[in-house]
Amino acid sequence: MKLHCEVEVVSRHLPALGLRNRGKGVRAVLSLCQQTSRSQPRTRAFLLISTLKDKRGTRYELRENIEQFFTKFVDEGKATVRLKEPPVDICLSKANSSSLKGFLSAVRLAHRGCNVDASVSTLTAVKTSEFENFKTKMVITSKKDYPLSKNFPYSLEHLQTSYCGLIRVDMRMLCLKNLRKLDLSHNHIKKLPATIGDLIHLQELNLNDNHLESFSVALCQSTLQKSLRSLDLSKNKIKALPVQFCGLQELTNLKLDDNELIRFPCKIGQLINLRFLSAARNKLPFLPSEFRNLSLEYLDLFGNTFEQLEVLPVIKLQIPLTLLESSARNILYNRLQPSILKEINVNMWKTLPGRVFLNGYVHKQQINKVFL
Repeated sequence: MKLHCEVEVVSRHLPALGLRNRGKGVRAVLSLCQQTSRSQPRTRAFLLISTLKDKRGTRYELRENIEQFFTKFVDEGKATVRLKEPPVDICLSKANSSSLKGFLSAVRLAHRGCNVDASVSTLTAVKTSEFENFKTKMVITSKKDYPLSKNFPYSLEHLQTSYCGLIRVDMRMLCLKNLRKLDLSHNHIKKLPATIGDLIHLQELNLNDNHLESFSVALCQSTLQKSLRSLDLSKNKIKALPVQFCGLQELTNLKLDDNELIRFPCKIGQLINLRFLSAARNKLPFLPSEFRNLSLEYLDLFGNTFEQLEVLPVIKLQIPLTLLESSARNILYNRLQPSILKEINVNMWKTLPGRVFLNGYVHKQQINKVFL
C-alpha cells in the first residue's frame, strides 16, 4: 500500500537543543511494508518513506510504536503521525484526502498488530517513475491527449484542458484540492457544477469560449469568495450575472467580452479589489450607479449599445432656505390669505418674488406659528 504526498520528519528533540526545523516538506512515496523473519515469530510492520534523493527510503516500525494521530485537517490532505521511537512527528501534506484516510486506517491496524486488509509492499527501492505523480502543472490542448482511464496527478496546482471538446466539467478535476489555476477554455461546457466551489485554493478560473448561459448563485456563495482572483467568462452566452456575484470580493481581473450581457449586477461597486474589467461587445444599455465606486485601472466597454438620453435629467441642488423664503413659499403653496395672519410685516409681502416654486412640506398650522 502506497501514498504519494509531501513529508516532513520533525524531531521532537530539536526545540530542546535550540534548533528549528526548516518547516517545508519534500515529495515522497510512503509505503506500508511487512517483514517476517525466522528469529521472530510475529510479522513486523514498517512505514517506509522514500524520496527522489533516497529511493531506498527510511523505515519506521509501527507495531505499538505510535503515540498519537493528528487528523484535524485530513480532508485537506494533511495529517501527522507521532512515533514513540525515534521521537519524531511525521507530517504529511498535499495528499489525496481519500487515499490519506485509507492509508492512515491501515497504519492504525499495523500499530495494533492486526492484519492489514490491503496489499503491502516489500522493503525495496522505489522507482523513479513513481515520482511522476508529483506534477504540479499539466497542459492538455487536444482531445487525443485527454486522459480517459488515468486519473490526474493529485498534486496538480495548474491544469489546462483546452480544445478537448468537453461538454461538462470532469468531476475528477474537482478532487484536485491543491489546484490554484484551472483553464477550461475553448470547450463546449454549458453548465458549471457547484462543487467547483470546493476547490479552496483556486485563484484563477478560465472559461473563455464555452457555451455558458449563467454563473450560478451557489458558486458566488462558495469558498471562491475568499480565493478567486481572476475570472474569464468571455465568449459565452451570459445575459446577466446574479447580484450575489458581487460577493466575490477578492476578484482583481474580470473578463466578460463577447457575451449577451444586458446589465451589470446592481451592487457591482462591492467588488472593491477589482482593477481590470473588460466587457466589450455586449448589449449594455447603461451602467449602474454603483459603477462609480469601482477603483479600476483598466476598463474596456467597446461595442456596447449604450442608450443616448434625449432629455437631460434635471439635477436639483439642495440649498438651505432662509426662514423668510420658506415661510413665503408655504403661504403661496397653501394659498393662505393675509387676513388670517396676525401682525404680518407688510414689507415681507413686498419682498416675495412673483414666481415661487415650493419644495417643502409644511403644515398650515406651522406657517401660522411662524407669523404669530
